[in-house]
Amino acid sequence: MNKTTDILQDFGSLADVRIGLSAEVRAQSVHALNRLLAHTMAIRDAYKKAHWQTSGAAFYQLHLLFDKHYGEQELIMDTIAERVQTLGGVTFALAGDVADESSIARAPRGRESALAQLERLVTAHETILIEARPLARTAADIGDDGTNDLIVSQVVRANELQSWFIGEHLAAQSKAGNTQ
Repeated sequence: MNKTTDILQDFGSLADVRIGLSAEVRAQSVHALNRLLAHTMAIRDAYKKAHWQTSGAAFYQLHLLFDKHYGEQELIMDTIAERVQTLGGVTFALAGDVADESSIARAPRGRESALAQLERLVTAHETILIEARPLARTAADIGDDGTNDLIVSQVVRANELQSWFIGEHLAAQSKAGNTQ
């Protein structure tokens, strides 16, 4: 069996969907959304790693918070992927795609202190937010209201809120001088 004949749609191509947007607009949004999807997959995985490996005085609080944020990022990830499909695109789906596309720093394999985990997560949120806002404005400018709405109402708002929660824990950890 020839593996190339099993591919229904090449990555980077668009299926013909009738949603009232030109192929050019859809292609631009698919590219932007795949970038956000890669970031979202990266931060989702960072949260699960932190959940599994957290330690120290705030273990229980952080363990629960990291798992909650993991679940929320997973929902955002699904919503982004569904929008890419709605636009006729093909989503990133594999770890290698995420590693190639996302600029979010990968955590080391070893166990980090809670402070290092929190710093890494707040930096990842900032990366997403810095990229998401202009992508939302561009989507609005090119007439892709669905993509604009998704980015603003789900990606930006959720990452702002999660960043705030992580920032509050980070401030408490720093204040306490806790490096575990």
